[in-house]
Formats: sequence, structure tokens, C-alpha cells
Amino acid sequence: MNRTMGRMLRPLLASALALCGTLANAAFPDHPLRIIVPFAAGGATDVIARTVAQEMSNRLGQPVVVENRAGANGNIGASAVARADADGYTLLMATSSHAINATLYRNLDYSLTKDLVGLSNLASVPLLLVVNPQVPVKDAKAMSNYLRENGSRMAYASGGTGTAAHLAGAQFNSLSGGKATHVPYKGGAPAMNDLIGGQVQFMFANLPEVLSQVQGGRLTPIAVTGAQRHAALPDVPAFAETPYQEMMARSWFGLFVRAGTPPDVVKRLSTAIAESVAAPPVQTKLKELGADPVGDGYPAFHLYVQQEVERWRTLVQASGASVD
Repeated sequence: MNRTMGRMLRPLLASALALCGTLANAAFPDHPLRIIVPFAAGGATDVIARTVAQEMSNRLGQPVVVENRAGANGNIGASAVARADADGYTLLMATSSHAINATLYRNLDYSLTKDLVGLSNLASVPLLLVVNPQVPVKDAKAMSNYLRENGSRMAYASGGTGTAAHLAGAQFNSLSGGKATHVPYKGGAPAMNDLIGGQVQFMFANLPEVLSQVQGGRLTPIAVTGAQRHAALPDVPAFAETPYQEMMARSWFGLFVRAGTPPDVVKRLSTAIAESVAAPPVQTKLKELGADPVGDGYPAFHLYVQQEVERWRTLVQASGASVD
């Protein structure tokens, strides 16, 4: 009798537990969320995250707190989110650096495409090739020729080994047949300072981080990566207009949660983020930064991230860069 009763109650109990889970998720979120930004405060990643977080708070009805947890080129913060509870309350602000890290680092303790789920791509920015004004070039072809003729005396900066700036510089160096030396710095700011000071001659930089320097005449813009010119610098050609159409790299900034987060929670977050990015104040702020707002949904963004990992894998392997 007890066994029979147990068999009868078992599906009822399972249904009740499923209903409780559905009701709990329906109430999501019922307490504050946090976005872990795995880089220092004040940079483009941090500013974009805070801009969108404020609007997310309005739409989700709960505070969305930004926490900076820098280190290991973004891997420390990413690893923390990959180990967090799969409940949707801890998000990661990842960038194209994380797609690069998937190949660059040989011993990562997380997978961007397996341990995390992409919710939405908030924005993307092209890389801008800039040179110190003492370098006597104004366009990509002249820059390429100058690299071949003076390569051994040329150096290009980046914010670190394996960053988008490093790989784009290595790619252009290779396409030009140049032999410029890569000089990695501990961040984009010190790299920019030495470029302006003339210690290095050129750099591929995220457009928002270099826009004011170009507008102030302290650096000479050559071309932006990608197929189109950027509205912030309409007179600067895209690389698609030059003989170096392969230069398509862009930096992106997207929000993720841990894999295994309930699908309805993923959908709720993804929708709230996309609506936040579409809000006029957020659009205005992102464009002022020189970023192109995106705000896509989680299926499209998750597929895009998988493609980015493979695309950057090719460039990392071609550069020979690696971190144990």
C-alpha cells in the first residue's frame, strides 16, 4: 500500500516542485543584482556597464550594482561569474578580450562558450590606427610603405600581450611586410601616453579611448577597422576603403550569466538589457563615447561569441602570442 501510494505521489511532488520553481523565477528579480566588470574602474568597459546598469535597474525594479574585479586580462572576474550560483543575480561584463583569452591562455579554468551564456551585446567599437604626428604619413598605404622602409626602427603599443590592439597591430605589420616591434603596456592609458610622447610610433586603439586625443591634434588618425567609416570621425577612412580590407577587428562589450541559469531568467535579463540599450539616454551616452549601440538578444549574441572565439583564434595563432 505504501509503495503504491509512493508511486502515486511521486509525479504530484515533482509537479509541485516544478511549480514552485516557476513561481520563484516569475518573481525574478526579488533582490539586487550585480555586474562584475573584470577591469579597472574608469575605462570604456566600466563606463558602458554603468551606463546600461542604471537603465536596467529601472526595468527590473531592483538595484543593479557594478563591482570591479580586475586582473589577469579579465580572467579573474570571468572565472568568478562562471563559479557563481546559476540564478541570474551575478552577471559578467565581458569583452572581445575574453574571446581572445580562450586561445591566448593555455590553462583557463573557465570556458566562455560552455560555462557562460551571452545575454546581449551592449555595444561595439572599431579600432583606430593612430600614429604619433612625427611619423610623416596620412593614410594606410603610406603607413604600410613607411613600415617596410623603417620597420626595424618602428614600435607599436598595446595595452597588453594578446589584446585586440596587439593582434591588430601584428596583423597590419604582417600585411605591410614590416618588422615593427610590439611594446606591451599594463593598460591602454600608459600605452597612449608613450605614443603621444614619441616613445612608440603607432597603435591600434579602441576609438572611445583615443577620440579626444585625435580631436585635439595630439595623434594622427589613419583608418578605422571594419567596413564603414565612424560617425565620430567621418573624414577618416575605413580599412575596407584601403588595400588592407582584412583589418576588420572590433572590440565588443557584452553581458553574460553562468550556464545553467533557468531559461526564463535568461530571457528576462536579455530582454531587459536590450530594452535598456535601446533607451534614448543610453543611446546618446554610448554614442558620445564613440561606441555603436547593439542590444541584441541572447540567441544571436551567443552565436556571435562562438564565431568571435574562432576568428580571434586564427589571429592569436598567427601572432604566436600565448600565456601559460
